[in-house]
Amino acid sequence: MTHRTVHEWGRVSVGDDGFTRSQADALLAAARAHRLGGTDGTDILCDHYRHLRARQMVGVIAARGASLEILPKVDPAMSDDAPATVRGRLMHMLNVALGLDISAGEASAMSHRADSLLDLFITLFADRLLSEVRRGLPRQYQQVEDDLLALRGRLDVIRQFTVHAVRPDRLACRFDTLAVDIPLMQIMKACVLFVSRHTRSMATQRKLAELRFLLDEVRTITPSALPWKRVRIDRASRRWSSLLELARLLLGQRWQETHAASHEPEGISVLFPMNDLFEAYVAVQLRRALADSGLDVVTQGGLRYCLGPWREGEDTVGTSFSTRPDILVRGGSEVEIILDTKWKNLTNGVSQADVYQMMAYARIYHSPRLVLLYPAAPGANGREVEMHGLASGRERLEIATVAVDGSEAELREELRHLIFPRMHA
Repeated sequence: MTHRTVHEWGRVSVGDDGFTRSQADALLAAARAHRLGGTDGTDILCDHYRHLRARQMVGVIAARGASLEILPKVDPAMSDDAPATVRGRLMHMLNVALGLDISAGEASAMSHRADSLLDLFITLFADRLLSEVRRGLPRQYQQVEDDLLALRGRLDVIRQFTVHAVRPDRLACRFDTLAVDIPLMQIMKACVLFVSRHTRSMATQRKLAELRFLLDEVRTITPSALPWKRVRIDRASRRWSSLLELARLLLGQRWQETHAASHEPEGISVLFPMNDLFEAYVAVQLRRALADSGLDVVTQGGLRYCLGPWREGEDTVGTSFSTRPDILVRGGSEVEIILDTKWKNLTNGVSQADVYQMMAYARIYHSPRLVLLYPAAPGANGREVEMHGLASGRERLEIATVAVDGSEAELREELRHLIFPRMHA
């Protein structure tokens, strides 16, 4: 299999020193089949004939003998970093945003040992699942109907006097039994079978083979028919929550509704937009930073409308063109601060469209403070860059950065300083 690694907005050649034309076409077809690719797949990959250009989508896309790994990049200097270093940063963000419960040492060791993001995800899943399965499979009571020689549970009267009317030696029994064939384990087995076709590590293949044997009692269900909505994580099964998130990522249930592999059995795509990941990462860290402040952090909330029927002498009530700010910081019922996260290189300047968007938020949510938040360049600390006032008003628009490659404690301190600048001054 031909494997290549690029950064966001990077390009990989098609020809003698890159993918063959048929491999490139297969990757483009997988991008078109993927929901995140848009109607023509160009939200993931663009075809320039002699090369393919990646867009702002991160992860791995593979099909028919070719795989392309797309790593995050917000600064030109990142292109000089070793892929393992960038993978480590990415795994840290995913760990926080999705609650994967990976220690810093584990993430660093795996990112340096894996050949690609795909190998990293599969190895992590196999190691975690094998450890949990060896501790014991979760079980749930399920109702079973069977014909036995002695009564067990309750007698199914209707079936006894219809099906067994002429067979008094058989009793139609209905009873409950503890079974491992439950929705959670059906998802785990489907993921094991799916990733077994795509890992290149012999050690991981051996672990997956052991898992197939240990999960033999669990029914095999195709990925498209898995019972995701029937999974219930309670106190007894809480230790499986991080594995369920990994399975969602590998089977395409995270950040996308469909998965290319359901149409292309030979391919796999583990993709997610960096804008969404950056927003989720900042939101989790902001909640932790403000845990004792009395402020609430709401993501993708608000849902207030821009326009509505106009009536002379009355305030307009919005009914159309809904808004959904990335992060609202509320103090009771009031919106104190609106943050909009942007996974962009700030040295390129602030987009005029982003400023217009924040002005609309100020008007609709009556928020005195608005923040456009960008990732800082690798190695740089987060800092306030600029502060502006909105014309004909008293609202304040701040343009700030936060470091995504430092420690979590440092990031939370940066966010607290952003929310409470006077206290930290």
